[in-house]
Amino acid sequence: MDIRMALRDEVPALLGLYRHLSPEDAPCDVSTALKNFDRIGAYPGSGILVATRGDAIVGSVTMILVPNLTRGGAPYVLVENVVTHADHRGQGIGKAMLAEVARRAWAAGCYKVMLMTGSQRDSTLGFYRAAGFEQSKTGFQIRRLPPREQG
Repeated sequence: MDIRMALRDEVPALLGLYRHLSPEDAPCDVSTALKNFDRIGAYPGSGILVATRGDAIVGSVTMILVPNLTRGGAPYVLVENVVTHADHRGQGIGKAMLAEVARRAWAAGCYKVMLMTGSQRDSTLGFYRAAGFEQSKTGFQIRRLPPREQG
């Protein structure tokens, strides 16, 4: 397995992979996805990491490096859209991707990597704990759209 930044021509494959994250969501059209992919990549240190086996993308995570005016100017990374293809779950792919995010964040001088999950599933929360994350803050959000149903 390799973990690297996604390439622009892999966006259609990423859109297929995201069906394993939230199959009930309306899919993003390729044109919009390409524009957003470019926008994400325009932020230094940010991008979409992919885990590959051969030519297949089996996992992905988005990392956004956020410049900061506190903590001595040390930036931080925000993680979103952690997904592993359903046929490849339970093989350490997600943990390896999150470890790579942390490695890149520390190399960029970040003081933290943070993520939020709406899941209440013990398996999901346990996965993040096993990947080295701790539930140490209280998250708040305001939404334009209602949250997804959590099973």
